[in-house]
Amino acid sequence: MTDTKPKKELGQHWLHDQGILETICDAAAISPDDYVVEIGPGLGTLTQTLLNHGVKVHAIEFDHDLALSLPNRIKSNIENLEISEADIMRFDFTLLPNDYKIVANIPYYLTSGLLRLISETTNPPKIAVLLVQKEVAERVCAKPGQTSLLSISTQMYFKTNLGVVVPAALFTPPPKVDSQVLILHRREVPYFAGEDEKNIFQVVKAGFSERRKKLRSSLSGGLGITKEAADHLLSEAGVDGDLRAQNLTLENWVQLSQVFKKKQ
Repeated sequence: MTDTKPKKELGQHWLHDQGILETICDAAAISPDDYVVEIGPGLGTLTQTLLNHGVKVHAIEFDHDLALSLPNRIKSNIENLEISEADIMRFDFTLLPNDYKIVANIPYYLTSGLLRLISETTNPPKIAVLLVQKEVAERVCAKPGQTSLLSISTQMYFKTNLGVVVPAALFTPPPKVDSQVLILHRREVPYFAGEDEKNIFQVVKAGFSERRKKLRSSLSGGLGITKEAADHLLSEAGVDGDLRAQNLTLENWVQLSQVFKKKQ
């Protein structure tokens, strides 16, 4: 008998509410032709719901016991299920078919790393629907005035939307905070298409390096330039140096990076 008790160190919380499981599937707009990657299928409740919609599911499970027991938990359409026992952070997304979708209830600790991974891979998902910590979902979808390095770096690659809030009480064991569905639609091309990706994120990271400081100060420190040079950079890009990083739009960051690259 395999051990299927939730493992705290792996951030495992089982969701059993069928209404929420269906809502998650609806958010991914899945159809029978879809190839869906599920990360951390756990006890297979979402897996079975996905299979009920007629899609092919590639379940990637890090926990050996859960990967081993998953087939025994599937009651129908198991012929459409493929299981990989693997660490998603080491998974090669280029092995997947184009336009695959990700639908998953992921451990909270994976969120930032996974978002970076699916953003930077050469074969990103068409849609990713992730059940994550509510506060993190809100951060990813933040608008200018409340943005962060996480939101800007994700929104450069995906259009982001918030889905249904899932109360902690619907999980076993219940986490300490509520969760929320995060919906990511891949941009046809990244927002910065045609620009130097490395240069873009060098500037963005510099801007957020000291969040409480005004841009002229954070860019000066983060880019290793004088405040006067930072002021010239901001002026040429048409950005107010008295703003803070969280106030900028995606377009502002692209403009700043263009000017910075030209001055190097």
